[in-house]
Parts: sequence; C-alpha cells; structure tokens
Amino acid sequence: MRIIKKINDAVAGLEGALLLTIILLMVFGAFLQVILRFFDKGILWGDIFLRHLVLWVGFIGASLATRDGKHINVDVFARYLKKPLKNYVMAFIDLFSAGVSWYLLRAAITFVLEEKEYNSVVFNDIPSWYFQIIIPIGFGLILIRFIISALIRIVEARRPEGTAA
Repeated sequence: MRIIKKINDAVAGLEGALLLTIILLMVFGAFLQVILRFFDKGILWGDIFLRHLVLWVGFIGASLATRDGKHINVDVFARYLKKPLKNYVMAFIDLFSAGVSWYLLRAAITFVLEEKEYNSVVFNDIPSWYFQIIIPIGFGLILIRFIISALIRIVEARRPEGTAA
C-alpha cells in the first residue's frame, strides 16, 4: 500500500507542476492579449488557446481534489458512523464514484475519437483533440484516485484499532 501511496504522491507532484505551468502560461497569455489590444493588435488564436487551457486546469485540479478527498461527495450518513463501518461506507462511495468516472471516461474517449475522426481544428490547423485529450486523461486519473482511496479505506477498516499504518 505504501508503494501505491508513493506513486499517487509522485503523480500529484507532476500534476501540481503542470498545473502551475499552465496557470502561469494563462496569466502571461491573458496579460499579453490585454497589452497588445492597447496597440490594436492581438494574437488571433490567443483567446481560444486560453479557453482550452482552462479545460486542462479544471481536469488536473479535479484530479488533485479527488486525491485530497475534496471533491463533491455525499457523506451525510457516513459522518455519523464510527470506524470501521465509516471506512467501509466511504469506500463504497469511492467505488460508486469510480464507476461514474469509468462511465464518463468511456464517453470522453468516444468524444475525443470522434473529434479526431472528423478532423476538427481549434486554430492554425491544430486538431482540437490535442487539447481535448485532457478530458479522458482527467477522468482516468479521477477513476484511479477513487479506486486508491477505496483501497486505503478498506485497509484502514480492516486494521485493528490503535495500530499504525
């Protein structure tokens, strides 16, 4: 289980670095667009590019939020339960969420493959699926994070009270 946690932490570190890079690129790009508009110039594809980067920030952020347990969830009943039952209920919720993520992953793959098949472009003949590939990647990461969370909760539920990980 420790190896899985270390891999999960390493992926989170990469996601954090990528998130920081994209946000800095967005800030610089938006600032540049504003400055260039003062001179009646601008980057024609700049706004479209920035909108697609928002998509990337959203999915990478959602993956990190899932890792930290800060995603939207319904834990009204689990809140009042005691361990280990609480861990089992939360594991069930995580597995249900993983199932939903699996369904969304499949739909996202279909969407991106159709965009690729229809040769949709964003700007300058750049295929749109290059930017939209984050959708299935994001749902895949979220799926994996929910499964890891469920496994951790099950292991913790089976651990005798008072023992450390």
